[in-house]
Amino acid sequence: MTDMRIAAFQRRPRFGDIAGTADRLAADLAWCDGEGATLALFPECYLQGYVLDRPAIGRVALALEEDEVLDGLLARLKPVRATFILGLIERHGRFLFNTAAVIRSGRILGAYRKINLHPKEKSFDAGHESPVFEVGDWRFGVNICYDGFFPEAAATLSSKGARLLCYPVNNMMPPDAAARWRPKTVDILRSRAAETGCWLASSDVVGEHETMVCHGFTCIVNPAGDVVARVAEESEGVAMFDLG
Repeated sequence: MTDMRIAAFQRRPRFGDIAGTADRLAADLAWCDGEGATLALFPECYLQGYVLDRPAIGRVALALEEDEVLDGLLARLKPVRATFILGLIERHGRFLFNTAAVIRSGRILGAYRKINLHPKEKSFDAGHESPVFEVGDWRFGVNICYDGFFPEAAATLSSKGARLLCYPVNNMMPPDAAARWRPKTVDILRSRAAETGCWLASSDVVGEHETMVCHGFTCIVNPAGDVVARVAEESEGVAMFDLG
C-alpha cells in the first residue's frame, strides 16, 4: 500500500462569511497541492460557521445538489488535486444536517451526516449512514466531533475496511467547559485510534467567538494511539504526516 500524505487544518472560525472561508479554503488547498498532500481535512461546519438554533441553521444551510453557492465553490476548486473533507451545514428537503462532504476535482464524492448529535444540537437532524471512501488504495471514513465519544461509531468504519478515521471537530465552548475538556479531548481520539488499529486525523477550530473559546485539538494519531503530529494550541496551523 502506498503512503498517503494527509494535511489537517486548524483555523479560526468565520460565521456567515462563505466568501471569506472560500478564499481561505482555496489558499489552503493550493498549499496542499504544492506540498503533495493527498487528503486535506477541515473543521466541523467550517464553511458557514457552527450555529445551533434552527432558524439560523436554516438560513445558512446549503443543498449538496443544485445549489448556486456550493456549485460556484466546487467550480472554483475543481483544479485542486487533493481530495478534501469539508464540514458544512446541509439542507436536504426539510432536513438540516451537520455534514462532512468528501470532494475531489470539483465533485462531491459523497458525504457523512453526523449520527451522534450532542444534546445542544437538537435543531439538527441526525444522519443514519456511515459511508467509507477511497483515495488511492486507502479507505477512510468520517466521524464528526461528538461521534468520538462513541467507540461503536469508529468500529463501524473499521469494520467496513477503513484504515483512516477523519474527525472534523469544533470544540468551541464556554471557558469553564473548555478548561475541563482541554486535557481529555486528544485522549478520546487516541483511544479511538488504538481500539480500531486505524490512523486518525482531527481538524479543529481555534480562538474566541463572543463568549466561547476553543484551544484547538488538531492532530494526527497512529494506530497505536500515539500523536505523531499536532498543531500548537491557541494557534492556526496545519498538521501534516505521511501515513504508511
